[in-house]
Amino acid sequence: MKEWQIRQEVYRRLNSKTRDDLNGVEINWRPDTIVDDAVRHFNEKVNEWIYPGKSYFVAICYANWITEDFDENFLDVLDNPNLLPGDPCFKRYSEDMETYDEILHFANWNNNNQGMVADVRKYYDEEMNYDREKMVY
Repeated sequence: MKEWQIRQEVYRRLNSKTRDDLNGVEINWRPDTIVDDAVRHFNEKVNEWIYPGKSYFVAICYANWITEDFDENFLDVLDNPNLLPGDPCFKRYSEDMETYDEILHFANWNNNNQGMVADVRKYYDEEMNYDREKMVY
């Protein structure tokens, strides 16, 4: 098991309720607009729970940050079945390469705070235990 996977597992075991819990929220299911919805999340604040597009967006964010923080290969991370544990909409890269490639072509990924990137980064930091005040050594 990779270090980032261990961190995710520890976080999930210590936090029975996580901020990505979709119970109690209204999901907008739009399987025909995945690319547009995912790209939209990179560019603007989205006040809806649009799936499965949001899962693709979050997977790309996580794969980028894990690649940077843990010296991993981006496509290997994006293809890991445990990248987004508990997300029933998550598809591995190898399961939907065409959609991921199209999103990556149009997405404005530059690791900035545009769109919903900053919100997802907060969750990622919490999950990966990068909050320096809570860091356990």
